[in-house]
Amino acid sequence: MAAFISVPLKKASEVDLSKPLSKFINMTYPAGDEQAEYCRATDELSKLRKSAVGRPLDKHESSLETILRYYDQLCAIEPKFPFSETQLCLTFTWKDAFDKGSLFGGSVKLALPSIGYEKTCVLFNAGALASQIASEQNLDNDEGLKTAARFYQLASGAFSHIKDTVLSALNREPTVDISPDTVGTLSLIMLAQAQEVFFLKATRDKMKDGIIAKLVNQAADYYGDAFKQCQYKDTLPKEVFPVLAAKHCIMQAHAEYHQSVLAKQQKKFGEEIGRLQHASDLVKTAASRYDEYINVKDLSDRVNRALTAAKKDNDFIYHDRVPDVKDLEPIGKATLVKSTPINNPLSQKFNDLFEKMVSLAVQQSMSLYNQRKADLVNRSIAQMREATNLSNGVLASLNLPAAVEDVSGDTVPQSILEKSKAVIEQGGIQTVDQLIKDLPELLQRNREILDESLKYLDEEEATDNDLRTKFKERWQRTPSNELYKPLRTEGTNFRTILDKAVSADAVVKQNYQTHREALVLLCKPEAELNAAIPSANPANTMQGSEVVGVLKSLLASLAQVKKEREQLENDIKCVNFDMTSKFLTALAQDGAINEEAISVTELDRIYGSHTHKIQENLKKQEELLNSIQTSHQEFSRMKQSNSEANLREEVLKNLAVAYDNYMELLKNLREGTKFYNDLTEILLKFQTKCSDIVFARKTERDELLKDLQQSIAREPSAPSIPPAYQSAPGDANVTTPSTASSTPTPAPRTVFVAKPQPPARPPPPNFAASSASTTPTPSAPASGTAPVPAAAPPASSSLPSQAQGPPYPTYPGYPGYFGMPMPVAYNPYMYTQQNVPYMYAAPPGQTPYPGPQQPGYPYPQQPYYPQQ
Repeated sequence: MAAFISVPLKKASEVDLSKPLSKFINMTYPAGDEQAEYCRATDELSKLRKSAVGRPLDKHESSLETILRYYDQLCAIEPKFPFSETQLCLTFTWKDAFDKGSLFGGSVKLALPSIGYEKTCVLFNAGALASQIASEQNLDNDEGLKTAARFYQLASGAFSHIKDTVLSALNREPTVDISPDTVGTLSLIMLAQAQEVFFLKATRDKMKDGIIAKLVNQAADYYGDAFKQCQYKDTLPKEVFPVLAAKHCIMQAHAEYHQSVLAKQQKKFGEEIGRLQHASDLVKTAASRYDEYINVKDLSDRVNRALTAAKKDNDFIYHDRVPDVKDLEPIGKATLVKSTPINNPLSQKFNDLFEKMVSLAVQQSMSLYNQRKADLVNRSIAQMREATNLSNGVLASLNLPAAVEDVSGDTVPQSILEKSKAVIEQGGIQTVDQLIKDLPELLQRNREILDESLKYLDEEEATDNDLRTKFKERWQRTPSNELYKPLRTEGTNFRTILDKAVSADAVVKQNYQTHREALVLLCKPEAELNAAIPSANPANTMQGSEVVGVLKSLLASLAQVKKEREQLENDIKCVNFDMTSKFLTALAQDGAINEEAISVTELDRIYGSHTHKIQENLKKQEELLNSIQTSHQEFSRMKQSNSEANLREEVLKNLAVAYDNYMELLKNLREGTKFYNDLTEILLKFQTKCSDIVFARKTERDELLKDLQQSIAREPSAPSIPPAYQSAPGDANVTTPSTASSTPTPAPRTVFVAKPQPPARPPPPNFAASSASTTPTPSAPASGTAPVPAAAPPASSSLPSQAQGPPYPTYPGYPGYFGMPMPVAYNPYMYTQQNVPYMYAAPPGQTPYPGPQQPGYPYPQQPYYPQQ
């Protein structure tokens, strides 16, 4: 087997954190114990950095803990200090982890005055060290396998987080090692190695071959994807590429081998030979091309032995046709790994050195300030977009600019050509058709997940109701129908959301059908588009007219106004000002924060100029639109009207409207696709919650049944009074109130009888009536000793038939899911927070679910891959 890939650490230059931070504290906070405490904390922070990045680190969990603690501290102090080039400037220098002279492109070393850059590099080292620790584990025992899988997933999560945040954190081009492409590939490699570890664990535990095949096939897929991502990019060391290619082949070979075993079990002997031949070819390819990176002798021998035996049996006994490799059914995939989310704190021993620095008043003031800022920015942007929509609507109603571009009467207006080009570049109607075609599949997938989740609850609730009917008051636990109310409410909300999404899909489809004919026309080449647009009589056109020139000039001015408005929107979005120092200073000086006064003053200072420019822009547009409408009236009076010209103008208007609707359709469909995909993730987590609580209820049910059986077995048997059917024949039916009252009342007992009449004496209390004898026995021994109850049969043979719980139990170490907000997008896929389904939380005093976990399975399993 090829060696596992580990990532080298980045090297950092020394930075003194203590002096600049202490200087800021001394300037902001008054002298005293608090200031001294914060200054001591800066010294501790500086020492922590030296321990984390300023010395060689051992491949041990304690070293990783130090790096994670430093990363958590960076995240904690980032909002508490005004780190920037103009205020608190700290320059961090890091070398490229993969740099070998001039072999790789990009910067060998990068220095930036950014705390975000420091965080990114430290997190990279955390992922790199986690990969090294995982690679050092002994994979011959369960503990080593668990540790390796955990650290590979942590490394994958670290690199994935960098991929998502590095560009926003740096605001410039990063070095090659932390570029999104590189860390994205590294994240996938770590995920592939974690999946491989699970495959090794499954093989060691001798799990079913069908499951092993799915696990290893997923690992092969991950390795293949990683190889494709870096194959033509000079971002990773060259020796990584053959390792990825070799592992891709070997994992595929393992998958085919285990699937062949399953085929043999299913008596598909031809398929068995076909898969073994494919596995043999893959092993030979790997051995011939990557022999210096891998050792496939054991796998090769195993495959060849199995292939020889299978061919021999098939030739002499079965004579089954051997299918071609291309005709073999694809092997399924089952992933048991996922990138560990990077949520602070990552360190188990983290203690914020500056925990007392930012008070609740500052946090509340910052929250209110951010709300005021967001309201101001959103109002300004909405105002500008409303003006743009108004402008587009006015121009579309006047058929501008197509009307003035169409003075020749026999060519396609330039604006229509540009719209046609834009539609074609977006994929034309084929893109919309495909997106619309995908929506029902995405919807059906979500419905199936939801139905399966609720099915778990229905089956367990039915079992609970049956047992409650059978045991009555003895069945003392919370009824399932009450316990599942929050989950069922949540499921109802999910179904309502899906129904609303279906309605939104219908609106989008109807809108598309309305404009489809014009969109088809827009997708045609210029010659066909020109031929499809009716021609006007050139003799009646206004070639060279003065009013045409005036309209063109006004339209150009309006286009410039729109462009300025777009720039204003970008500028207002990019404005960023940290109010922390303002509030901290106000709190230090006055002992309180007048948030409204400070926020209003600062917002007016920061956004005042932008607001003034927006108002001027809107006023200028209003004047231009009035002028355009006036000039267009004159243009319409001068333009000779005829049927050809009117028909041509109507077609041009329809094309312009179709273009606007096409862009809106694309936006809505893509948001709809994203909505369904996001909802799938949430429904999978909902499914996990349902399976977890059902599994916990099954465990509780089994325990309760066991207790009931033992309790019934301990109860006294029948009293020593002869039953009526053992009396003399003459007395058999002589029962009067007086005699009944004089007879001692027997002790309470539990007797399961189908009918009230004798003749057979009921057996001792038991779950299985079939296991008790029906032969009458004396009521008491002659010696007068108490009767000895019959021993109860084993629980395994007497328990009633019951559902066996959910097929996807959770195991120790698998984190539970919490309620997540629903995916939110723009119309028509907009669902407000009021529509977020109620996420289950256990009532006070009740043991939270899931309950006791099933031992013996140290690895988590995804809920949507059923075990075979």
